[in-house]
Amino acid sequence: MTIRPKTPEAIEKMRVAGRTVAEILGRLRQMARPGVTTADMEAEAVRLMRERGARSLFIRQPHPRGGPAYPGQICVSVNEELVHGIPGPRRIVDGDIVTVDVGVEQDGWCGDAARTFAVGDVAPRVRDLLRTTEEALALVCREARAGVLWSAVAGQQEAFVRRAGFSVVTDYVGHGIGRKMWEDPKVPNYVSRELLRDDFLLVEGATLAVEPMVNLGKRQVREMPDGWTVVTADGLPSAHFEDTLVIRRDGAEPLTRLPEEPLGA
Repeated sequence: MTIRPKTPEAIEKMRVAGRTVAEILGRLRQMARPGVTTADMEAEAVRLMRERGARSLFIRQPHPRGGPAYPGQICVSVNEELVHGIPGPRRIVDGDIVTVDVGVEQDGWCGDAARTFAVGDVAPRVRDLLRTTEEALALVCREARAGVLWSAVAGQQEAFVRRAGFSVVTDYVGHGIGRKMWEDPKVPNYVSRELLRDDFLLVEGATLAVEPMVNLGKRQVREMPDGWTVVTADGLPSAHFEDTLVIRRDGAEPLTRLPEEPLGA
């Protein structure tokens, strides 16, 4: 598979969209406190999008299997919820972990990123889970450089997570990104026969949304009756970190992080 690189001009436009995503995530990190509802977080995200002339990539996204369209502007997933949590009246409590996924289109280009926040007194092993998941993303930034096959990077991610005693989710993967939220190729965080069959060479200027999803327990997940929220099958916590990255000769550069938010912090 061949990836089309973006022009320098396109990358700079994606950087603008990415900065909006990063600023929203930074504000929502501040909001992730006991008593705040997930709907409160969504409302603040929408306010910031409008202020910056951006629009949500998630609202009214079609369901992949013909169910209802996604009703939220962002995704907020708590504890055992992996992805696609719908904002609503749920109040955050001390000890929760809260995953926020934000995607915007701004001036015709997209940015997409996610963070998992620890709220208050979180169990040490759960904090290890968050740290390992973010470090798996940091590993990608070091190792994903022009001229390297993606399977080599994915294999390192998978091995790193397993050495820490956690499970890599295999039901959901990252993706190319640019003018559309989802572009080719699929970007898994693990090695499979499918990846080895459809492997791709990283090229300078390629833009990918890389998003390790890691479970405290087993890797299996299931979908809730709302048709969107995905939870771990064993009910144990899950973490999700994502950045929109541009491939360079010496590694991958995050476009969805502020200068004061170094990867792995």
